[in-house]
Amino acid sequence: MTALKSQMTVFVNGVAHGIAQPLTVHDLLMELGLESKRLAVEINGEIVFRDRRDSTLLSEGDRVEIVHAIGGG
Repeated sequence: MTALKSQMTVFVNGVAHGIAQPLTVHDLLMELGLESKRLAVEINGEIVFRDRRDSTLLSEGDRVEIVHAIGGG
C-alpha cells in the first residue's frame, strides 16, 4: 500500500507554493525546473550546500531563497 502525500506550503523567494511532502531541496529544484542550474539555496536564513540538497527535507512554512549564480568579470 502506498502512503498518501500531504500538502504543505513553503515560500520560494517570497511566493507561496503548495507542495507535496515529504520533499527535499533537490526535489523542489526539479519541480521548479532548476535542478541543472548554478544556484545558491537558503532555507530560513541557512545556506544549503549542494551536497546536502538530496537529504535536506522541507517543512511547513519554510522560507526558501534561490539565487542564480551569474559569472562575469
